[in-house]
Amino acid sequence: MSVLTIIRDENKISVPFEGTPLLSELLKEQGIYLESPCGGNGKCGKCAVKGEGRLSPAYSGEDTFLACKTRLYGDATVHIPSGGKFSILSDSTSTYRISARFNYGAAVDVGTTTVVLKLYSSCGECVGESSAVNPQRAFSADVIGRISHSLNGGREKLKEIIIDCISHLLTSACGVAGIHNTDVDRMVITGNTAMLYLLTGKDPLSISRSPFEADCLFGEWTDFLGIKTYITPCVSAFVGGDTVSALLASGMLCENETALLCDMGTNGEIALYKDGSLYVTSVAAGPAFEGGEISCGCSGIEGAVHRVWAEDGEIYSHTIGNLPAVGICGSGLIEGVNAFLEEKYIDTEGNVLRPLVIKAKGKNLCLEDKDIRAFQLAKSTVAAGIECMLSRTETDAGDIKTLYIAGAFGTKIDPQSAVNIGLFPKELKRKIRFIGNGALSGATAMLLDDSVCTEAKNTAAKAITVPLGGNDDFNQSFIKNISF
Repeated sequence: MSVLTIIRDENKISVPFEGTPLLSELLKEQGIYLESPCGGNGKCGKCAVKGEGRLSPAYSGEDTFLACKTRLYGDATVHIPSGGKFSILSDSTSTYRISARFNYGAAVDVGTTTVVLKLYSSCGECVGESSAVNPQRAFSADVIGRISHSLNGGREKLKEIIIDCISHLLTSACGVAGIHNTDVDRMVITGNTAMLYLLTGKDPLSISRSPFEADCLFGEWTDFLGIKTYITPCVSAFVGGDTVSALLASGMLCENETALLCDMGTNGEIALYKDGSLYVTSVAAGPAFEGGEISCGCSGIEGAVHRVWAEDGEIYSHTIGNLPAVGICGSGLIEGVNAFLEEKYIDTEGNVLRPLVIKAKGKNLCLEDKDIRAFQLAKSTVAAGIECMLSRTETDAGDIKTLYIAGAFGTKIDPQSAVNIGLFPKELKRKIRFIGNGALSGATAMLLDDSVCTEAKNTAAKAITVPLGGNDDFNQSFIKNISF
């Protein structure tokens, strides 16, 4: 009998095993889920850990191993990075009308990449916030991979780990607020349709194959972790409750003007409000805007590079909190690519001409060719989605009064950089309004005001879906927008 010693922060556990198991599988048995956006194919490097002992093969140097490819041949020790990063914020939500009665309530956004929870008192004060990487990334970075895993027998495991994640976030936020989980008696959970299927353990077969018609669109109260919980309503298989929540947060449906909303997460949702009609669509942008699939990428945490500029031929940056750099988040990536273009580190086709080095506090960050490709795919997907939405609804970009941008970029993105790289039409540069995590803001509104839950259902019901999958116009637009 061999033993694997797992060291995480100050904790150490010993796990006996037989045979030659994969390191990732043995870790999962202990409830440790490392990121594996590539689906365990050994390509992304996100599951790399430090280790020593009878492990094979090494990934980089002699002490770094890919958990998804490493087998244990005897006694070994691995050092696991700390879990999800948590930040506790305090703010006021006086803009929301408080009509719901509760002791403490939680609003949760189950994103494909990140899960965020906010805890509120009965008077609407935010008393805690916690966030973590979605543990389902251990199985796949995207919804397609997770749906496939669910259909192949992994449904209960995917449900179990996301519930555990939310429970952990709730405990963390309650601890800071000085209360117990049992003091929380109301919750609202939002997310895209697939994430809500996986959260509730529903069979995702209906959203996995043509005609992709969801057999459940949620919008109902249920019991979750012993708490009365509202699962936000979805529009369709590809436009979920997170989009409906962001629409409510933007307030664009209350204005008598033509407006566009882009929620730029792993699944990019686009909504257009025109002449009293609401049109929605979804594109598979990938996690690049949230720091995923980027070699030195991270979410918008303290220490993330979020501002980037060119100066005297070099590329400089600033980090969130002015702390030593830990990686680059979405807003920094957008500005970084723009700076690389300006200084001819890359050409308009995305070819790398010089080492992609960003000078940051404490260390330099180095991007790779594959990072630029991942960013190009994400940028082109969103740009093509906007272009096709405007074309299909016979709308000129100049007619848009406001472009609402939602997403977890880290901080507000620079409109000039976004236009320069071709992410948004140039006509919209001065019309951009950032609403941050619109999905979470909308969920908060539903938590505090019962009438917003009704408004959410009405919004979902009246939305007109504009399908883009397999559309020749979209494919041509995507190819055209690959270039910067």
